[in-house]
Amino acid sequence: MYTNPFKIFVVEDNEWYNRLIVHSISLNPDYVFESFYSGSELLENLNKNPDVITLDYLLPDFNGIDLLKRIKEHNEDIEVIVVSEQENIETAVELLKNGAYDYIVKSKDIKNRLLNTINNIRKHSNLKFRVSTLQKEVQNKYNFQNSIIGNSNAIKKIFGLIEKAINTNITVSATGETGTGKELVAKSIHYNSKRKDKPFVAVNMAAIPNELVESELFGHEKGAFTGAAFRRIGKFEEAHNGTLFLDEIGDLDFTIQAKLLRALQEKEITPVGGNKIIKTDCRIIVATNKNLKDEVKKGKFREDLYFRLFGLPIELPPLRDRDKDVLILAKYFIENFCKENDLEEKIISQEAQKKLLSYNFPGNIRELKSIIELAVVMSNNSEIKFDDIILSSDDALPEVMSKELTLRDYNHRILTTYLKKYDNNINLVAQKLDISQSTIYRMLKEENTTLKK
Repeated sequence: MYTNPFKIFVVEDNEWYNRLIVHSISLNPDYVFESFYSGSELLENLNKNPDVITLDYLLPDFNGIDLLKRIKEHNEDIEVIVVSEQENIETAVELLKNGAYDYIVKSKDIKNRLLNTINNIRKHSNLKFRVSTLQKEVQNKYNFQNSIIGNSNAIKKIFGLIEKAINTNITVSATGETGTGKELVAKSIHYNSKRKDKPFVAVNMAAIPNELVESELFGHEKGAFTGAAFRRIGKFEEAHNGTLFLDEIGDLDFTIQAKLLRALQEKEITPVGGNKIIKTDCRIIVATNKNLKDEVKKGKFREDLYFRLFGLPIELPPLRDRDKDVLILAKYFIENFCKENDLEEKIISQEAQKKLLSYNFPGNIRELKSIIELAVVMSNNSEIKFDDIILSSDDALPEVMSKELTLRDYNHRILTTYLKKYDNNINLVAQKLDISQSTIYRMLKEENTTLKK
């Protein structure tokens, strides 16, 4: 809510009208005002930046249009209501073109008309203030060095690439495993770029049925197909002057890929069932957990579209490759969850930290967040303990390093884990562990272990 005093300047050389306008304004106790009898007096006090100025069109020292221009040059956010004795359409149109909010003719009902107009401006100011506040909150939220948590070399490299992306309109292709934060990177780029005050529109291509993708992206005209009861704008049009984030782009149906390529190349679209060409200007960021090069080789993704989308590649590292970022992120999730649920802040015990660091996190950051939130709920006091950290039973690696053992014991547990994971494929396990097959057989012999079929 806009809480500052709503300040109004009354500029009127006729003393009777000046008093009338002031009286009208004073009927609302939320308004504060000052009155002036000439344009010169107004200009001397313009640095006080009122919210509204009621301006007599014919002042002894200034023409109304000239004074309006001076006001707008000083601060375009000041709303100006021009008050005139003459009902001149051409003058009114010229004033409105030059930024006047309204043109009111002096008459018997001026008091009600003026007060209603000022009230409307106040409501509009409240809305502008809320929108501005929300934009600042969003921009602060997606200040990438605050929103992308971590201190590893892998994530610092991502910071450098985001810096390069925000200063240009280059297409960005974010790749990485599910849960690594591709949409967060996209939002961080948008809300730190020149387009930050324009729309950020996200589309999950994998979630849209193939028959509806074209309509979703480009819109459709009324009656274009069964069920199209009204015209609908597409995501390209919705994201005009902003950013269009196409998530899971690797799942886009091959038949639609040519139309997407044309939209990107020509910067124009045609709604389904229509003939009108609509120009679009939006920054494109795409994301996928697939290897698009492989998809091109398989014939599932157009090579020309691949090169069009490649742009600036940002490959997000899996959480297992981010060193102790796991603990930094865990602390961040604990603080947020405790704050949101009015809980006492908790710490992670050393044993619980070791358990987290030993885990492979196949679900990456998204999985870590779920594990931590559950751990906070499960803990009985201010410390999250080893048993509060509940990991996926599908990943055997945590059990390998959950206790303090000898190096030989660790090596054996790692080996047996990999053998189980890869169905006793000695050649593949040797490649994964970067050791020879003979080393594997020797280690098994030392532990009197035989391969289970």
